[in-house]
Amino acid sequence: MIRRRDRRASERGTGSAEALRLVKVSRTYGSGDRAVTALDEVTFSLARGTFTAVMGPSGSGKSTLLQCAAGLDRPDSGIVVVDGTEMTGGGEAELTRFRRSRVGFVFQQYNLLDTLTVAQNTVLPLKLARRPVDRARVREILTAVGLGDRLGHRPDELSGGQRQRVAIARALVTEPSVILADEPTGALDTRSAREVLLLLQDAVRVHGRTVVMVTHDPVAASYADSVLFLADGRIAGEMRRPTADAVAERLAHLGDDALTGV
Repeated sequence: MIRRRDRRASERGTGSAEALRLVKVSRTYGSGDRAVTALDEVTFSLARGTFTAVMGPSGSGKSTLLQCAAGLDRPDSGIVVVDGTEMTGGGEAELTRFRRSRVGFVFQQYNLLDTLTVAQNTVLPLKLARRPVDRARVREILTAVGLGDRLGHRPDELSGGQRQRVAIARALVTEPSVILADEPTGALDTRSAREVLLLLQDAVRVHGRTVVMVTHDPVAASYADSVLFLADGRIAGEMRRPTADAVAERLAHLGDDALTGV
């Protein structure tokens, strides 16, 4: 079953509760000679109310890390703890209920239903979880992301940036502890990307959420509080208070031995 952890233990020595913790998480796809290790005993923890970017070369395990953290994929070994609750070990139905209440997910391609309006797409997680819908709260969230006048529009009547704002509103409406974003600006122009990144910052600074964002873009990463670098399925370093230039430089030398000591 999904087990509740002692939050006080996570708070001791840090001054703030953990929102997400992975302990020796490994994930391998395939078997024998065709086996590919996507994650190799990855361990890290993130404090509540932080914005973290995850970066690394193609095939480094970024998306697998996000999928395991979200409970969308199960690690072969290790522990995933979200908001003080261990997600590894529960049944699928229990895991789904937990995920719907504690985790928000923002995809690169929006994952909106074309037949539903902006408001209907936003409240879909609440409907699936059979939770009550506070219409005033939904309007408040959509207004906050700049879509207060688009509630009745459908996705094909919106720009790419507006669709991603709907996806962020949908992630916020369940009031999750953690929001996981997989290349949320990858399909957007520069202006729309900046607007989305500012919304993710607001999710942290205004709403107190914890955001973890996979990205390949050093500029996008510079909006985060810190960057975790992955290489060959392992944590290869961390950078706090990142700048676009510093991130780009680090990525260019990701394989250097010096990086492992960062």
